[in-house]
Amino acid sequence: MTRAWISAGSNVDRERNIRQAIHRLAREFGELVLSPVYRTRAEGFEGDDFLNLIIGIDTELPPEALRQRLRAIEDSQGRVRGENRFASRTLDLDLLTWGDLVDGNQGIPRDEILRYAFVLRPLAEVAPDERYPGREETYAGLWKAFPDKPEMMPVVL
Repeated sequence: MTRAWISAGSNVDRERNIRQAIHRLAREFGELVLSPVYRTRAEGFEGDDFLNLIIGIDTELPPEALRQRLRAIEDSQGRVRGENRFASRTLDLDLLTWGDLVDGNQGIPRDEILRYAFVLRPLAEVAPDERYPGREETYAGLWKAFPDKPEMMPVVL
């Protein structure tokens, strides 16, 4: 089994979509590791605030098969994909890491970990001592050094 970290976000019917995603992932992968849920502003476009969290699963699926499973969950919750990468969405499930794999062709680890507070902060909370794949820094250390920490409001679902 390999631990995979997944970023989950929604800004359309947020609470329902996040709850359904958690339920579906638990049904498919068993026990989950869940970070706190944060309300954050939309990044890269004007839109409603997002709810974001990090979800840890243990899986035997290889990365591409896991991505396909995540995409199917997004689709089942009404995800509409368009040309604009930065747009409102019912559900966004991004595979961040897959064990300690470093594979630039597959985008693992996903660079959003280092770019967005709404990804790094909750990851640092659930896996503070885990190291970013291919580097020496822990997620807690990366968060401590993160510039421009925006306000992130914790939310109870």
